[in-house]
Amino acid sequence: MDSNTRPSGASEAGPSLYCHWHKGPSGTATLIDVVDQGSGPGGYHLYACDPCMEQLHLTPLSERGRAAS
Repeated sequence: MDSNTRPSGASEAGPSLYCHWHKGPSGTATLIDVVDQGSGPGGYHLYACDPCMEQLHLTPLSERGRAAS
């Protein structure tokens, strides 16, 4: 499995989530960033658990303001 993608079957909420910062399972993982791979298909999502978000001062993607165009 690619370490930069979310495990298959993982959902936005539930007990089987994955934190990309401590690289392990989490029951509180939240979407932090979507990384575009440039050319080619798609990109990948990065999730962090509550303790990692607090310790590293990460802001969930849903709480960030949109950049002015």
